[in-house]
Parts: sequence; structure tokens; C-alpha cells
Amino acid sequence: MEINAGTYYLRQLRADRHIDDRPLLMEAFADPTHRKYVLNYRLRTLDEATEYVALRAAQWAGDERCSWAIAEPTSGRLLGEVGLRELNLDASYAEATIWVHPAERGKGIATTALNAALRFGFGGLGLTEVSYRYEESNAASAIVAERCGFTLVGPEAERAPTGERLIRWHRTS
Repeated sequence: MEINAGTYYLRQLRADRHIDDRPLLMEAFADPTHRKYVLNYRLRTLDEATEYVALRAAQWAGDERCSWAIAEPTSGRLLGEVGLRELNLDASYAEATIWVHPAERGKGIATTALNAALRFGFGGLGLTEVSYRYEESNAASAIVAERCGFTLVGPEAERAPTGERLIRWHRTS
């Protein structure tokens, strides 16, 4: 499922003879800021990056998660990833996720891509509720949540694996 996001397009993560996202995935996941907030994945080798691409495809096929590479439209170059995880089609619920390659941050990519994914979630999947959570120190995520029309719920009782408070936002269709 590809989505025209205006300035960018959303497509499946790829590792084939036409487009290979693995080197840029490894760069992004090596970034200290990325590593601070994304603790459950390490992509240090091409094999690990290949497994990550395959995992995202399997999660989509199993209706667990919709995940898209955010791509530059003329070259297809990976700029980040946006997704709807914890996907529960019966409950019409998902949790939004987004990250942007360190070289591409501060350009509005996250807001554009997340808005496109939300349009698909609410319109294409029939979701009625999407949440968005992030560690309290992640100021960029707070800006994205606000710009994408989420309403602040507040801190959760459960803390992130980093020990920080998790801040929850909520959006309905």
C-alpha cells in the first residue's frame, strides 16, 4: 500500500535490486537520539536491517502493524518511517509511531507523513481512535502530536523502558 503524502510518498520498506533502505536504516538506528528513544531494535549489520524490513512486511501481512517508509518522491530515498502499531481492527484502534532520519529532521517530514498515515487509518482501515506516546524529553514528538491534531491526555502511570514518563496523546476520527 503506497500513499501519496504530497511532498513525500509512503511505501513499504525495501531491500531489493531497485531500492535498498538498509544502509539508511542502519544510519538512522545508529544515531544517538534515535537510540535514546528506540530501545527494542538494533540495526548494526545488513542482516539485522534485512530482518527488520522482513519483520515490518510480516507485521503488515498479519494485520499487526501498518508501516511505511517515508520516501523522497523522485529517488525513493528513505527519509524515515511512520506506522500504526498495536493495530486492532476489531476495536478500531492503533497507536501511531514515527521516526525521521537524523539528516532529515526539522523539515516537517514527520507531520506530513503522520497526517497521511492517519488519513489512511481513519479512512482506509476504519479506525476511530489513534493514540500517540513518547518519552517526556522528546520535545519534537510533542510538536508533531500537536500539529497532527492529537489532544494531550497526559502522563501515563507506566514509565518508558528509559525510565522517563510516557506522555499520551489521543485522536479520534
